[in-house]
Amino acid sequence: MKRLTSLMLIALMLMLAACRGGEPSSASSGGTKDGKESDPIKIGTLFPLTGELALLGEESFRGVKLAVEEFNNNGGLNGRKVELVVGDAVDSDAAQAEANRLINQANITTIVGSYSSGVAFAGSEVAERNGVLYWELGAVADDITGRNYRSILRINPMASMLSVVHINFIKEVVAEKLGKDISDLKVVIAHEDSSYGTTIADEAIKLAKEEGINIVSVLPYGASSNDLSSVVLNIKKAEPDVLISVAYINDAILLSKQMKELDVEVPVIVGSGAGHTTSDFKDAVGEENAEGIFDIAYPQYHINKEFTPGMDKFIELYQEKYNGHPKSGHSLASYMGMKVVLDVITQTGGDVDPEKLHETALDYKVERGTTATGWGVEFDPDTGQNMLAEYYVHQWIDGKLVTVYPEEVALEEPKINE
Repeated sequence: MKRLTSLMLIALMLMLAACRGGEPSSASSGGTKDGKESDPIKIGTLFPLTGELALLGEESFRGVKLAVEEFNNNGGLNGRKVELVVGDAVDSDAAQAEANRLINQANITTIVGSYSSGVAFAGSEVAERNGVLYWELGAVADDITGRNYRSILRINPMASMLSVVHINFIKEVVAEKLGKDISDLKVVIAHEDSSYGTTIADEAIKLAKEEGINIVSVLPYGASSNDLSSVVLNIKKAEPDVLISVAYINDAILLSKQMKELDVEVPVIVGSGAGHTTSDFKDAVGEENAEGIFDIAYPQYHINKEFTPGMDKFIELYQEKYNGHPKSGHSLASYMGMKVVLDVITQTGGDVDPEKLHETALDYKVERGTTATGWGVEFDPDTGQNMLAEYYVHQWIDGKLVTVYPEEVALEEPKINE
């Protein structure tokens, strides 16, 4: 009898072992290194949600959350939901620590980020060392994808593309509006002196030289400065037709206020990126002082909606969740970028193995004018940079940031006082 009982127990154990053996256990099935097909698809996020960068870091993260919530509300991937595992990267040191936590403690195999170039550099370095795929949705420094890492894919445009739009806009629009030959224009560049501002300034100088545009003065400064009067006085001395300003939000506000205080006027002011795009800039300097200022940046919301299908849906989702209009185009860029990430994951059937995702992403193609930002998608196989992402020119008109260039996205003609 005892022998019969023992045989029955052994048979039962073998049956249970066989059942367990049929369960998946690899990273490719669950979103983490030990996931299962029934588990949520886990994706790590790395954004500055507190500290000095939190204003647009949080705004960028909101776009990611909205894309994921929309995906989950539409049924997820065959019923599987996406779960975000959040990292707060206030600076590059925190980015390194949080990336290590996500990868080595939370077992995350794909990460999205990060708005800040410093955060992106540090986080992607950790990802590269650990064989984890890093999707950049907002940071712009050229060297992020210039390192030719296999671990990074960037969906948004890089910083040097801002300079391309600067020079093209000056050449194709500003010179004609001012009634001058481009060789007669005087251009000043005032830029914050981190890698962000320096990259844009250096590229603009190079491109201007090629086009015969005269850069009469280049004025670097620290973004944390509380007095830019010396920069303003040097602008006044140069008497430029065009001021290219490369600034974050606080120095953009300070520069504008001190130009007003010191009675410095420039016919055409063209900002670059976040500094001049937010409603906070307009509110801080006053609608009258913001009027007429151009800014080259991510897509904003007064734009040709036929070229940006899905933007109205994003605005609706944002307003419903956050009880207000989006603060800048950063949330829109992250929303569009995260939808690309989710599309690629869908194409792999939920497989988040880094190599599989990378291979699938390189085959993923989207035409311009078919996304909420208007960007297309085609990744450079060597760098991981999306070659179809682009910046547009906007102008503060009657308290709104209106898209004015290029023509396919413009709602109004650029307004320049000759």
